[in-house]
Amino acid sequence: MNAIISPGSVIGVLGSGQLGRMFTIAARRMGYRVRVLSPDDDTPAGQVADVEIQADYEDLDAVAEFARGVDVISFEFENVPVTTAEVAARYAPVRPAGQVLHTTQHRLREKTFLRNAGLPVTPFAPVRSAADLEGAIATVGLPAVLKTASWGYDGKGQVRVESHQQAVEACQALNGAEAVLESWIDFDSELSVVAVRGLTGELACFDPIANIHRHHILDVSLAPAQVETSVRSGAIEIARTVMTQLNVVGVLCVEFFLTRDGHLLINELAPRPHNSGHLTIDAHVACQFEQQVRAVCGLPLASTEQLRPAAMANLLGDLWEDGLPLWHQACALPDVKLHLYGKREPRPGRKMGHVTALASSTASAAEHVLEARARLTRRPQH
Repeated sequence: MNAIISPGSVIGVLGSGQLGRMFTIAARRMGYRVRVLSPDDDTPAGQVADVEIQADYEDLDAVAEFARGVDVISFEFENVPVTTAEVAARYAPVRPAGQVLHTTQHRLREKTFLRNAGLPVTPFAPVRSAADLEGAIATVGLPAVLKTASWGYDGKGQVRVESHQQAVEACQALNGAEAVLESWIDFDSELSVVAVRGLTGELACFDPIANIHRHHILDVSLAPAQVETSVRSGAIEIARTVMTQLNVVGVLCVEFFLTRDGHLLINELAPRPHNSGHLTIDAHVACQFEQQVRAVCGLPLASTEQLRPAAMANLLGDLWEDGLPLWHQACALPDVKLHLYGKREPRPGRKMGHVTALASSTASAAEHVLEARARLTRRPQH
């Protein structure tokens, strides 16, 4: 199982969105062939892969046929069914393994794993019934956040509750779905650490990235994060522990709250490259996607050194509301890089691409990236 999968081999990817696209670009640059499978066609990843296969993840015959045609398999988002990963693993190694998916795609399993591993996690309690809700409120307190246990991302499936009545109404709206009640954290900032672990247990971590969200969707990421040295080292050590305890082979992102008194709490895990790590494409020796290729193929990991301070801003479908964005105006800034994902239909809240700005300082990069994004909709005055 530890044999190197050399360039020229075929990597399979379950999922075909923008993360798969950027992974595929990195893999092809290194000489690999890539096949992707998802329920859609003409996808961001499919546009740049060697082969795009359209099939439901639950079509296990199609999954098996797909797996027989590749040398190793990874996934680009955590909502691939565990059964799909298990069937694929009969024919090719799946990295990270299906057990990692099983833990991280379910909030209660994930948080229980973190707590049992002795890692700092936001206080939580399971909610499977109205009686559970009463106990959860007594344990966690109010205000709190009620989240569905499964299938949540970008703020979906969660609601803040400030009173007992709001909590009851939010629970009733779930129609019996399993949930988790978490303490509301009045945090100072949000951080993420993108970590990578190879087949031999080799570990590497990118320095913490500062994240700013808007309407529960990541808006801007800044690196290096302006935090105390103790916070930096603590976040990296926690990420290393998560990778080892979960036995991850591949890339995983640990998302943190930094409390006002300087403590780190894990918010959630993402067992794949992360939106906040997109700036590593332009700002680091090797990006998170190259690291994923290296890890799943058994190659030595690359340096995580950052070459220049950077900021990344997401481009959502909202930017298209008044017509095609003015790409030339953003590209006129010489230290700004444009990344578009090839999605056909812009919709409000849909991630269509991102811009990254490089500068002499994190603060300057932040100013440049916001200016670049503003220019996209700044219509000339007549």
